[in-house]
Amino acid sequence: MTPSPIAVTGVTGALGGLVARDLAARGVEQCLLARSPERAPELPGATAVRCDYADPDGAVAALEGVETLFMVSASETEDRVDVHRGFVDAAVAAGVRHVVYTSFAAAAPDCTFTLGRDHFATEEHLRASGLATTFLRDSFYLDVFPLFVGEDDVLRGPAGDGRVAAVARADVARAAVAVLLAPDDHVGRTHELTGPEALTLTEVAARIAAATGRPVTFHDETLEEAYASRRPWDAPRWQEDAWVSTYTAIASGELARTTDAVRALTGRDPLSLAALLATG
Repeated sequence: MTPSPIAVTGVTGALGGLVARDLAARGVEQCLLARSPERAPELPGATAVRCDYADPDGAVAALEGVETLFMVSASETEDRVDVHRGFVDAAVAAGVRHVVYTSFAAAAPDCTFTLGRDHFATEEHLRASGLATTFLRDSFYLDVFPLFVGEDDVLRGPAGDGRVAAVARADVARAAVAVLLAPDDHVGRTHELTGPEALTLTEVAARIAAATGRPVTFHDETLEEAYASRRPWDAPRWQEDAWVSTYTAIASGELARTTDAVRALTGRDPLSLAALLATG
C-alpha cells in the first residue's frame, strides 16, 4: 500500500518552506498547501494545492486523502482562533488522522504573550477534535531578534532582566521533520523546543553587536514607552498588545526554561544565537 502524502502548510513562509524542502530531500511525497500555490516551492514528489485556512470547504477538498498534516499557525489576525478551529474541523471532515501543530512554549489561557493564548485555544480544539495530535511548542525564534533592532541600533521593549530560551527556525524545522517521519511515535506528545541558552535582551544585544560590528544596545522600556514607541505603525490594539507582550512575556520568566527536545528529536544540539549570526 502506497502511503498517503504528508500535507505541509506554510510552505511559502520560512518554517513551512524549510520543512517541505527537507522532506523532499528525503524522498517523501508531499501535498503543499498554500493560498497561492503558484508561490509554493517546486520540489520533487510534491504537489501544490490551493488551501486557505479561512475557507473550510476548500480545505476539506485540499486535505482529501491526507493522513498526516503539518499545521503551521496562521498569520496573526484578531480572529485567528476561529480560523484555526475552522481548519481543524475541515481536517476532521477530510479524514485526516494526525495533526502536528506549531504552538508556543508558554501556551496557556493566561499566557503573558497574548498570542500564546490563541495557541492554547487551538490546542484545546485539537484535543477535543478526536484527531491524533502532536504539539511543537516553540519558544520565540532566535532569527527575529536582529530584526527587532531599530535603525538607531537599539533593541527596545519592557523585558527587564528576564531571560528567553529562543530557538532557531532551522531547529524547529528539523524537529518537525523528525516527528513527521515517524508520526505514530509522537501521538499525544508535546515537545517544547528551545535554544541551548536563556539570554537576557542585554545579552542578545551584545551578541548581535559582536557579530555585526554595530553598537547595538538594549533599552528596557516602561509599558507606557513601549506602546508609545509602536504607535507610529497605527496598528490595532490587539496587535500592539501582541508586540508589547513579546517583551513582558520575557520579563515574566515564562520563557526562561531550556529543554533538550531539539537534540532528542534531531540528534543535534540546537543553534545558539552566536552560531546563528555567524551563518549570516
